[in-house]
Amino acid sequence: MPDTAPEPLLHLTERSLWEAAKASGTYEWSTRGRTLAEVGFIHCSARHQLPRVAAFLYGSYQGPDELVVLVVDPTRLTAPIRHEPGSPDSEETFPHVYGAIEVGAVVGVERWEG
Repeated sequence: MPDTAPEPLLHLTERSLWEAAKASGTYEWSTRGRTLAEVGFIHCSARHQLPRVAAFLYGSYQGPDELVVLVVDPTRLTAPIRHEPGSPDSEETFPHVYGAIEVGAVVGVERWEG
């Protein structure tokens, strides 16, 4: 029988933000420098989209933290997921999580090598 598990959602972030989420139980950052409360959803991507997203959001990032990729199992989320265009003039869609990501939904953390 073929594997029908959904593709994981990926979210690029700073390690310190992930460490804070582990302490609180939920991750609530939408994108670089903007919270879930400010934006209304958490930006995620598929693996093939991640390099472009990283280049757009972090460019040649020289921050104090290393960047990590949260690997999220969508079946473990309680918040709804919507696949929406990244911009009004684009047909490519990205997964957006409309609520906090529970720490238990993160099934892996990968160092971003960019």
